[in-house]
Amino acid sequence: MNFTRSLRQLTSSPLRTLPGTTSWQTALVALALAAMVLAASALSVANAQAILPAAQWPRAHDLQAVILRDSWLPRLVVSLLSGALLGLAGTIFQQVLRNPLAEPMTLGVSAGAQLALTIATLVAPALLGASAAAPQWLALGGATLAAAVVFGLAWRSALAPATVAVAGLVVTLYCGSIGVALQLFYAPYLRALFIWGGGSLVQQDWSNVTMLAPRLVVGGALAWLLLRPMTLFGLDDENARSLGLSLRAVRLAALALAVVLSAAVAGAVGVIGFVGLAAPALARLAGARRLAQRLVAAPLCGALLLWLTDQTVQRFSGLMGDLLPTGAATALFGAPLMLILLARLHRTTHLPAPADSGATLHAASARALRWRGAALAVLTVAALALALDFGRGPHGWYFATWTQFSHVAVWRAPRTFAALAAGALLAPAGVLMQRLTGNPLASPEVLGVSGGAALGLIALVVLHGDAGHGARFAASSAGALVALVAILGFARRSRFAPDRVLLAGIAIGALFQSVLAVAIAGGNERAASLLQWLAGSTYSVTPADAMLALAACLLLGALTPLCARWLHILPLGDAPARALGVNTARARAALLMLIAALTAAATLLVGPLSFVGLTAPHFARLLGARTPTQQLAIATPLGALTMIAADWLGRAALMPRELPAGLVATLIAAPYLMWLLARRR
Repeated sequence: MNFTRSLRQLTSSPLRTLPGTTSWQTALVALALAAMVLAASALSVANAQAILPAAQWPRAHDLQAVILRDSWLPRLVVSLLSGALLGLAGTIFQQVLRNPLAEPMTLGVSAGAQLALTIATLVAPALLGASAAAPQWLALGGATLAAAVVFGLAWRSALAPATVAVAGLVVTLYCGSIGVALQLFYAPYLRALFIWGGGSLVQQDWSNVTMLAPRLVVGGALAWLLLRPMTLFGLDDENARSLGLSLRAVRLAALALAVVLSAAVAGAVGVIGFVGLAAPALARLAGARRLAQRLVAAPLCGALLLWLTDQTVQRFSGLMGDLLPTGAATALFGAPLMLILLARLHRTTHLPAPADSGATLHAASARALRWRGAALAVLTVAALALALDFGRGPHGWYFATWTQFSHVAVWRAPRTFAALAAGALLAPAGVLMQRLTGNPLASPEVLGVSGGAALGLIALVVLHGDAGHGARFAASSAGALVALVAILGFARRSRFAPDRVLLAGIAIGALFQSVLAVAIAGGNERAASLLQWLAGSTYSVTPADAMLALAACLLLGALTPLCARWLHILPLGDAPARALGVNTARARAALLMLIAALTAAATLLVGPLSFVGLTAPHFARLLGARTPTQQLAIATPLGALTMIAADWLGRAALMPRELPAGLVATLIAAPYLMWLLARRR
């Protein structure tokens, strides 16, 4: 390969639309962005006039003038600066990690910041009130510490993109799980964090502007200085190293820059999701193909997206309430825009997928895998028996006698078998998702089906209060079905290309996150109830639910191994797959429907955020499973074992209090996965 020619193509290719797009499609995206600019400008003028008529601006000195000058104007500027910073950080993350799913939340930045503030609120509230800048410095410290843990976990692998991405997501899950557990226990004391976690842009002075503006200028300058080495990340590691690039040093410098930019936004205004993911995607759709173009276009798209969202929230604040966080509402505008653009455009460039996260790990022999699979099966049966018979009562831990067992089994058995079924459903769904997309960050939660199921439940709870169990089941099923139909519809024109499916699923998932943040922003009883279910509680499972779950597990589990041939062939590409007699569109559609069925069935039991579907495939790979059949055989009992242990610990360890099974599963799996990642080269 001519490396000089490759470098020249990467750094100096002329501006053109993405392959597979036409000029009118790029013009469509540009027209949509122009319409967003006009809408944001009109809303800004209307909002400013509502505070103080324009005719009075030059000579006004009353309260309205103070509000306009010291609250509204800083909020406008902060929305532009925050959106630009997140767009720039998202572009750097996606380029360095070679992953279209990477964003400022990838390295645990937002989760670390929120956990630091949560702990400070409970342990040292006086520290938060020491100065106006104290919350910002605490959030910045938590974000930096989380990123440092990620770098430490991935250091032995030379900060390889897949390892950094997986380590970042694990740290995010772990910090987020601890935060949710604290919120469940101390919800009345953490109401302000519900608002902060949604990304509130309310300002009282110009201090955040003076903090964010220099960071954007300096960060943009540093990103431009790193343009040439970051461009080389468009090549694989071997070619980049042959061109003289110090992979570890440049990755560390670029990722550290993106972390600092993201942490600055988190410390100033809280967690604002989706912008860091959507802004680079919108820049690509608009025709910004080269990295230099994206470093300019993505911050502009991010600023525009957050500006429009914030002005719309302000315009309708009388209808939605004054405490509606702008960050939570961002996806309400950005996600539909992404979905519309995805539906109108034909397939674009296949977004670069990361290298196989297990490529450097040793493959276990068939005999060793059989022994490990048998050991996992024995452990699963033992855990099932232990969860049914061993528990905690008023006088401590005990094994139930036969008489006692007949009484407690009525309560324990449905929950335990439902947890087993949920784990055995989510784990193969995760394997199928990661194999289909070639992306180690892909999971059933990313597909958007679980988010659709949760949206159905949230709509039911918000509109009708605490409805019955049957109504909850129906609402969740309807939401999952709508999400699946939407994803298949948006991805159909691209022949169900994995990158398009992921972007559509993420957009729908972002909608779910925004609606959830709005729903729990009040911090009332409904918020606590939603958090309990969303964290994966099996408390309300009935015997009938458990029987249906086991039946779905057996039926769908029997279908899963039949897809092994597709999972071997589809990663080869469309042309080789068709040459081998595989209809790629139908095969991908069938796999997506199977993933959706597995995910929806599990979501109805334990909520959408257990993340067993993300961690179980990685555990299976770390145990030596390489082929799809091996990974399915190891991941399925791993998922079942994890959920059984999590449900048992959640209901027994802190009795009379309970922790949801999905939350405990993350708390159990994340540290072990961190340990395994830290040991591997």
